[in-house]
Amino acid sequence: MAHIRGLFSAHRAPVWICLIAIAVLLALPTGFEDKEVFQESDIRSAKVLATDESDLVDTGLIRSGEQRCQVEILRGPFRGQRVEGKNMLNGSLEQDKIFAVGDTALVRINHADGAILSVSMIDHYRLPWEVLMAGLFVLLLIGFAGWTGLRAVLSFVMTVLCIWKVLVPLYLKGWDPIAVGLTLTTLLTVLIIALVYGFDRRCAAAVSGSLLGVLVTCLLGAVFTRAFQIHGAVMSSSESLLYAGYQHLDLTRIFMASIFIGAAGAVMDLSVDITSAVHELVQKRPDLSRWEAVRSGMNVGRAAMGTMTTTLLLAYSGGYVALLMVFMAQGTPLSSIFNYKYVAAELIHTVIGSFGLVTVAPFTALCAGTLLPSAKAQKG
Repeated sequence: MAHIRGLFSAHRAPVWICLIAIAVLLALPTGFEDKEVFQESDIRSAKVLATDESDLVDTGLIRSGEQRCQVEILRGPFRGQRVEGKNMLNGSLEQDKIFAVGDTALVRINHADGAILSVSMIDHYRLPWEVLMAGLFVLLLIGFAGWTGLRAVLSFVMTVLCIWKVLVPLYLKGWDPIAVGLTLTTLLTVLIIALVYGFDRRCAAAVSGSLLGVLVTCLLGAVFTRAFQIHGAVMSSSESLLYAGYQHLDLTRIFMASIFIGAAGAVMDLSVDITSAVHELVQKRPDLSRWEAVRSGMNVGRAAMGTMTTTLLLAYSGGYVALLMVFMAQGTPLSSIFNYKYVAAELIHTVIGSFGLVTVAPFTALCAGTLLPSAKAQKG
């Protein structure tokens, strides 16, 4: 009995809950399994044996036309068959791809009655390299951090599954994005921080501070999205949803939810940093009063806020370097740049996310300073 209680102790219980949640999410249907657009085709990997670029038009900067590739199907019912695949180029460097002999490609096989009708080239087959990259990351994390690294891997896998199996399907089904986002963020925050601390007072302090910071981000994000008159269609690929038969979706509320979901990770990080610092201080000074613990937490938060705010700025702006280069190359005035809708949308993500970071520091310091000092400590 004591052994069983040890397995489900406050520190180990989050691991078991996380493992159970991962198993449930893996088995959970999304409800969209039968929505596959290409029901009469098979998507497989194929080896490129030869290429023919005679029908390509090369203008020096871009290519258009058709590349024909001789490929060998590597998997599936047509494994081993050699067929011709067509790669259509539309003159877009962003979307087009060129295959070379020896490449592994992802192809769509159109078939009927067991015979291949046509093969179209989708893209390069990157899955093995992605698996290798993920495996190296997991090995490095576990090798460096040990048991803590394994917990981090579990939280990462659970978060990915929650987004894919819960958040995205519920959004597509028309559930309120903000309510779904807040609920899922709350559950993930509790479990992820519990994986770090276990279910104890440190967990309660860090979770309380994080959720208060997320709530501030949520409220300000909604206010400034409406003040800036930002429509949710500013999100990449969002209009494609409407044209695919999902006109009922409220893209603007989905955009609002993306603001606090995007900032939640940094908010959790700062909250855990402050909580750990206050806890370490209280362990060294058991006589520390609550007010002194709060002030120490505030000082830690002030030191961390500068770099964390810049972290958000770099995270959001890193993918827009080419756009900034276009603005500069065209001599676009800053007053015009800041008025563009997509620039204003990124400003909301960055600045409102920073609001959450700024507010989570005093919130967490107050919660940690109140919950962590010993009850016997002198009142501040």
